[in-house]
Formats: sequence, structure tokens, C-alpha cells
Amino acid sequence: MSNRASRLTKGDLNANARRENVVSMPRSQILKRLWQYLGHHRLHLVLAMLLAGGANLLSLAGPRLSGLAIDALGTGKGQADFDKLFLYCALMALFYALSALLMYLLSRITLNLTRHITYRMRRDAFDKLVTLPVGYFDGRQAGDIISVLSYDIDTVNESLSTDFLQVLQSVITVAVSLVMMLLIQPSLVGIFAITVPLTVIYTKWITTRTRPMFRKRSFKLGELNGFMEEMMGGHKTTKAYGREEEVLERFEKINTEAAQAYTTSEYYGTMIGPSVNFINNLSLALVSVFGSLVYLQGGMGLGDISSFIQYSRKFSGPINETANIVGDMQSAFAAAERVFRLMDEAPEKPDAPDALPLTQVQGDVRMNQVHFSYVPKVPVIRDFSMYAPVGSLTAIVGPTGAGKTTLINLLMRFYDVTSGDITVDNQDIYQVQRACLRDAYTMVLQDSWLFYGTVRDNIAYACPGATQTQVEAAARAAHIHSFITKLPKGYDTLIGDDGVSISKGQKQLLTIARAMLVDAPMLILDEATSNVDTQTERRIQQAMRELMAGRTAFVIAHRLSTIENADNILVMRDGNIVEQGTHPELMARKGFYAQLYAAQFETGE
Repeated sequence: MSNRASRLTKGDLNANARRENVVSMPRSQILKRLWQYLGHHRLHLVLAMLLAGGANLLSLAGPRLSGLAIDALGTGKGQADFDKLFLYCALMALFYALSALLMYLLSRITLNLTRHITYRMRRDAFDKLVTLPVGYFDGRQAGDIISVLSYDIDTVNESLSTDFLQVLQSVITVAVSLVMMLLIQPSLVGIFAITVPLTVIYTKWITTRTRPMFRKRSFKLGELNGFMEEMMGGHKTTKAYGREEEVLERFEKINTEAAQAYTTSEYYGTMIGPSVNFINNLSLALVSVFGSLVYLQGGMGLGDISSFIQYSRKFSGPINETANIVGDMQSAFAAAERVFRLMDEAPEKPDAPDALPLTQVQGDVRMNQVHFSYVPKVPVIRDFSMYAPVGSLTAIVGPTGAGKTTLINLLMRFYDVTSGDITVDNQDIYQVQRACLRDAYTMVLQDSWLFYGTVRDNIAYACPGATQTQVEAAARAAHIHSFITKLPKGYDTLIGDDGVSISKGQKQLLTIARAMLVDAPMLILDEATSNVDTQTERRIQQAMRELMAGRTAFVIAHRLSTIENADNILVMRDGNIVEQGTHPELMARKGFYAQLYAAQFETGE
């Protein structure tokens, strides 16, 4: 699987381009799916709306009280009504204080709401990842997938926690301000009949052009994360081959594209706010001019003019804020689209409706006329047939790209055959439950994987209920027990993420011990001893021969000297079995296997 993933990663540019140019998901669909998450917390939403409404109503009483306070001063000396003046000022202070309290409660509820939504969205996305086929991960960079789970979901969360609250407040503020302006002086409201449609038309025009830019930004950031994750994992190789300059050049190119995409999207996104602000300031200037004319004609008092101007600012302000939010929401929509596209990915093909459990497995495996292609019309395996009797050891050898690992992927149904049959104990593997099939195998891959935890937990990963005695027995069989006992806390020693605190060979031995602990009738070793020395490898082979008694084993081997005792050796070349038989039989034929063996002997492998 690792070679396949490596090839796809190096050829990712075309695939990435296809994903970048995919048809945009309709905004209405994104909003509908976001509402599915919001809808689970209707009580929080109703309470948030009530608090937002109360806070804004209290705040919007301020301009009217301010106008009444100005009128209470009168127009001449000795005309001021200080009792009313102090009353209106006291009410303003009280209303603003209550509004601030309600806004604080609203922010707490909103944060709690978005926390639950983010948790559920990230859980759903991760649950989806678990159901996806191996092919999905082979064709994508790990950093890009991680970017969806972290950056994109956080972007959606930020939008929900701030933009949702702002839009809710803006709707209430605009509606109440409009009503109050109509009550004070309806004729001046006509000014907004020009400026508001102008704002809406402009905002719609600019957002249709910025949304693709934000989609590209999310994609480029994901690509950058993928490259960085790949380089961090291979930094030793980079230094060993002196390719730092090339890596820096590639990073410079990808980083430049990501920065350019970010700058372009932000540039056009931030144009919305200032442009709409200009339109709103224009409306405020018109209100001041025409309001003065109405005042001179005796149609309004000073208090009414003051209140109207304040309400016009509150009316225009949210429109300006909403325009800024629209720019921010383009980024949120692009991020949400990536999250939902991940959730929409097709999971592993479900079991057949009449699939049966695979029980009491003996390990009789057959492949009959199997054809397989990763890409349509580009065959990898052609007319492949083999037979592995119960308890036999089948070795699979051949040059790189011959289809050895692909064969293992097909046996475990990581990929489905294009045509042909695969059976276990004479049962078609596509007519049995996939989970039961995989439970019948235990495997050790060439790329060992350890998680952050104790040595014991890593060995018992596939068998959580294993006792200490069983764990130690597996470690002894894998020739790793003595090393473990020398660790600071023995089997309770914590090892770093992916086992970075121990050597590559020791990691491999731990994964072999993990496989030995599982009581499965079939065993797969994908060049499992490639990271240990020859002497240790021979001891492991001897121990594993004892453990494999009664098990059907498949071994992908690079060093042919390690599989000389195999019951059957399949020699693959270009997706076909060109030879098969025991080591002496194949050597006697002096064919392709003999050439491979001689070549390794000559080079000392």
C-alpha cells in the first residue's frame, strides 16, 4: 500500500487540479446542511434569539431617549426640564446596562452552541473517514485531509460563533431602526430606498466573484499542509540526499501559490466592507442635508433630528457589518463545502444483503482468473490464479510494481477485483461479511505503525484483552522482549508518536509481536522484516514458522534467501504469475526466479 500511495502522491498534481476545479456546491445546499447541525439545538437557538431581541430592543431605545432628553433641554434659557432630562438619562444608562448583560449571556450561549456543533461536525467527519476505502487515502495527502478536520471545521466554527450572532443582531437592529425612523419622519426614509438596493446589488455582484477565490484558498492551504506533512515525515531522507534546496524551491512555489490565493481572496473580500461603508456614509450625508431642510420648515425638532440620525446610523451600520460578514462567510462556505464533500465520499462498498459471517475459518484460499485495475483500462493484475492450501506458506516475489502488495489488498478486500473470484474455504469473499474476512487475517506491513502509548498497549492493539503473559510471549517470539525489559519502565514505557523514540527495526519488531498475539487462521507479511538485520530476521523466521503451524501464510519477500522453505513461491511480473513452485523447483527451471535469486546473490542482498 505504501508504494501505491507514494506513486499517487507524486502524481497528485492532476488529481489535485481535478478536485480544485470540481463544480461548486450550491450555497443553498451548504446552508441547508449547516442548519441540520443547528437544528439539533433548537432550544439554544430560541433562547439566543430572545436574548438578541431583548438586548437590541433595549439598546435601540437609547436614540429615542437621547432625542427626548435633547427636547427636554428646550430651546432657550430657563426652558430646560431637568427632571425629565435626568429621567431620560437614567433610563438610557439602565437600558444600556441591561443590554450589555443580555449580550454577555448571549455570547455564552452562542459559544456553547458552536462548541457542540463543532464537536458533532468533527466527529461526523472523522466517523466518515473510518468508513472510507483505502483508495481514498492512497489518492490524497494526509495533510490535506487533516486540514479539513482542523482548519476547515474551525473556520466554520468561527463563522457560526461570530457571524451567526452578528447577522441575528443585524436583522433585529435594521428592522427596529426602520420602524422608529418611519415613526419619526417617513419622508426621510425614502433615501434608503436608493442606497439599500444599491448595497444589495453590489454585495451580490462581488460575492459571486469572491467565492471561487475562497474555494481556491482552502484548497491551496490544504495542499500546503499536505506538502509540509510529507516533508516533515521525510526530513531525514531529504538531508541524507542533500535535497534541501529542491525542497525549499518546491515549498516556495506551493507557499507562494497559497499566499497568493489567500491574498487575492482577502483583497476582494475586504473590498466589500469599505465599499458598502461608502454607500452608507452617502445615505447619512443625505439624511443630514434633507433633515436640516425639514427642520427649517418646522417639520422636525432637534430631538427628532438627533434620534433619526442615530437610528439611520444603526440602520446603516448593520448593513455594513453584514457586508463584511458576507466576505467572511465566503471563506466559511468554502470550508464547509470541503467538509461536506468529505462526508459525501462513497464509503467502502457495503456487504451483499445476504452476506454470511465467516466462521471457523480453516484458511483454504483460492484466486481464479482475477483481473484488477486502479485506473480504468490500466490493468495491474491480469488473469491471476493461485491456490494456498490450509496451513501453507505462500511467498510472493517479483520486481517493484509487479503487483505483490496489490495482491494482498485484494485478499483483504481493501480493493475489489475488476473480475474473477477469490474464495476462503470455498466461500466467495464477496458473499461473506467484510469484517469477518479481515478478522481472519493478521498482518504486518512494511511500513510499521505505532501510536503514542505504552509498549504493552501497542503490542496488544489488535487484542486489547491480552494478559501480560501473552504479551510477553509474543514479544519473546519476536525477539524484542530483552530490549523492552531494558526500557525505563519495561512494558509500561511510553513510546513517542509513531514510535519516533525507538529505532525503525525495533518498531518493526513490535509490530511483528503485535501480529503474533492475534489468533487468526491466516497471516500476511508484507516485507515485514525489511528493517531488521539478517541474523535477527532468520531468528524471526524460525519463530514465525512455529507460530504459523496450522495457519495459511502469505509473505511478500524482498530477500529471496528468507523464503527458501516456502511451500509455494509465486513469481510475479507485470501483474501475472510467470512461475510458481518450491525454491528447488524454480531454481532447477533456471527461469525468471533463478535470475532474481542470482542477481541478489551477486549483489550480496
